[in-house]
Amino acid sequence: MRRLIRLSAIAFLLVVFFVACAKKEVVKKQPPVPQQKQQQKQMKTVKPAPKPQPVSTETIKAAPVVSLPMLHKVKKGECLWKISSYKEIYNDPFMWPLIYKANKDKIKDPDLIFPGQVFNIERMFTQSEKNSAVHFAKTRGKWSLFDGK
Repeated sequence: MRRLIRLSAIAFLLVVFFVACAKKEVVKKQPPVPQQKQQQKQMKTVKPAPKPQPVSTETIKAAPVVSLPMLHKVKKGECLWKISSYKEIYNDPFMWPLIYKANKDKIKDPDLIFPGQVFNIERMFTQSEKNSAVHFAKTRGKWSLFDGK
């Protein structure tokens, strides 16, 4: 009895599977359009480019200038990683070595900064400097004091 139920269930599933797979979409084929008519249609749809208008100095409006900070004062609980992740700084925490490099005279250990310190934020850097900073941040290794030991 159980075998009969199993076989009927399997047969039912197979029928459902094959019926679902057998459905095909009917696509209406359009009669082929002569090539000359296609070219005429394409020529009609192409619009000529608009003529450039002369620009007067009166119509140009100054775009708002977004000034990014050049300095950052360290607050309690911040680290170079967190500072570099701020949108107005670099928006990328892996770029913290750029801040360290620009402030080596103020920072003895990049893992140890203090509230009240004011850091210069480097804005002029090349892509290779950025890539090397990110590479250093990602491959730095274990945390250690930068005391040379």
